[in-house]
Amino acid sequence: METIRQLINDNKTDEALRLLDEYIKKNEKDDEAYFLRGNAYCKIGDIRQVLNNYLTAMELNPDSPAQTAYNAQIKILDFYNKDMYNH
Repeated sequence: METIRQLINDNKTDEALRLLDEYIKKNEKDDEAYFLRGNAYCKIGDIRQVLNNYLTAMELNPDSPAQTAYNAQIKILDFYNKDMYNH
């Protein structure tokens, strides 16, 4: 996981996502992998994938750091999309 964290930090998201996808196929109950995959998708701006991966991590582990990250993403979306609610 540390290698994957470093790849994400180095903006090598394609490689990180490839490794995470392979890892999750064999370890589908590892909440940390979904959290990291959410972080990788965040780097490339795929918000749908970010939220889906954070939700999966939270389902597997309610104490996952994905909860804080998910809440932060929702706040950002609410801030940027306020006009959506005023129609």
